[in-house]
Amino acid sequence: MISYEVRVDVVEALRSRYVIFMRDRHIPDVLSTGLALGARFERAEEGRYRVGFMFEDQATLDRYLTVHAPRLRADFLAHFPEGATTSREVWTTLRQWPH
Repeated sequence: MISYEVRVDVVEALRSRYVIFMRDRHIPDVLSTGLALGARFERAEEGRYRVGFMFEDQATLDRYLTVHAPRLRADFLAHFPEGATTSREVWTTLRQWPH
């Protein structure tokens, strides 16, 4: 399993709009591609968020990044041209235990 994590630092004035956008639009748009197995949306502290999308394997993530990510990133930037700084990481699950 592959986890594609996007971390975002959001300025105070945009936080509430950002949470609504991610919850109601961006995350559902990613899931509607049919490639991600699931997602989680988390906050570490005020203004610092991360979204983790789970993919079956690297090939599926690569397909998402090639086919869908450019359009979804452009949509995000259209809504948040300033005030939201993103970084991305890919994690490979080595082993998972039940919760």
